[in-house]
Amino acid sequence: MKVLKLSAQGLPQSWISLEQAVIHYAAEEVRWEAGGPIAVFHGGHNAITGQQSIIEVNSIIGTRGVPGINPFDLRPGLTNAKLFARDRNVCAYCGGHFHETELTREHITPLAQRGRDHWMNVVTACRACNHRKSDRTPEQARMPLLYAPYVPSLWEDFILRNRRILADQMEFLMAHLPRNSRLHA
Repeated sequence: MKVLKLSAQGLPQSWISLEQAVIHYAAEEVRWEAGGPIAVFHGGHNAITGQQSIIEVNSIIGTRGVPGINPFDLRPGLTNAKLFARDRNVCAYCGGHFHETELTREHITPLAQRGRDHWMNVVTACRACNHRKSDRTPEQARMPLLYAPYVPSLWEDFILRNRRILADQMEFLMAHLPRNSRLHA
C-alpha cells in the first residue's frame, strides 16, 4: 500500500511507503491530509505522561517545504506497462482489446527509419499488427492509426505508475486530469 505524497501546494511528488509517511508525520512535515486513514502506528510511551504515541497515516498527504524539482519539468518515463495503460490495451491499428502479454510497443516512425523511442512516437499494437506493419510507417504499410499518441500529464503519470491505487487516491488524481485524457471512463 502506498501513500500519495503531494507538495504543500497540492502537486504530486511521489508514491511513498507507509514507513516513509510515518517519518513525515513524526518530523511534523505533514501540512495537510486528504483521503482517509489507512494505517495506525503505535510508538513508545512518554516518560512523563505515560501516554503512548500514535501516528495515523492518511492515504494522501501534503508535506511542507519547497520541492527540489519542478514537477512540470518532468517527462514521464516510458515503460510498456504505462504505454499499454495510456492506450487502454487497445491496438492502434485493428482496435482490438488485448491482454498485456499480447501487446507490443509500436514505433510509428520505425527505429530503422530514425524514429525515436518517446511518447509521441509510440502506440500500443497487438503482435499481429506490429508484425504486419514491420519497419514501415503507417502510411507505407497502409495501416492508419485509430488514435493519436500523447505525452501523459503529471497527474496521468501518477495513475499510470501505480497499479494499486486506493479509491480516494484515484478520485483525487482523476479530479485533476485534463478533460481529454484517455484515462477518463
